[in-house]
Amino acid sequence: LGGKVVTDTFPTGNSDFTSYLTNASMYGADVFFCPTSLAYSTQIIAQAGAQGATFPILGGDTLDSNKTAEAAKDARVKLVVSTFYQEGGSPKFDKDFKQWLHDDSEAMTNNGGNDMIAAISVMGYDAYNVALEALKASASPDPRDVNKALWGVKYKGVSGMISFDKNGDAIRDSAFLKTVNPETGQWDFLAEHHVSDVKGTL
Repeated sequence: LGGKVVTDTFPTGNSDFTSYLTNASMYGADVFFCPTSLAYSTQIIAQAGAQGATFPILGGDTLDSNKTAEAAKDARVKLVVSTFYQEGGSPKFDKDFKQWLHDDSEAMTNNGGNDMIAAISVMGYDAYNVALEALKASASPDPRDVNKALWGVKYKGVSGMISFDKNGDAIRDSAFLKTVNPETGQWDFLAEHHVSDVKGTL
């Protein structure tokens, strides 16, 4: 679409990302795509803030976390992620999940000390229920039978309808875009995009 992509990689266990961020600034990057794990992304966000980076950091659903939201707020960095759930999408789930967190101090601690709902928590909940559906449909509890049954599961979860393609990947027809509010550290909804929105442009 007329853009230029510059790629770089880092070794496992790396904790200093200043040179990568400096290069991005040197290239005049409009955005910095960060397809990494949560542990790396929070370090990258913090170091981007320390450098005064002005480009937004983009990520997928692995960056949809209260940890990255907190890091982006502290670093005053713009963070935008594509993900599969936005808090408020299922009021009943949100209410029950938050109640569970407030009733279990360990769960609250594991959630970063607040009751923010990240998509990864919702998707973990849905994955658990998809696995249960596969067990119900399986000829036996043997892992091979459960795996075979899993391919045919269709399940309406909190994050939407879940089924699998011929490669075993989850079929999803939409994604949410959201960003961290720099004042509150909460996720703000930006847009929902459907597969039909981009047909003909790929």
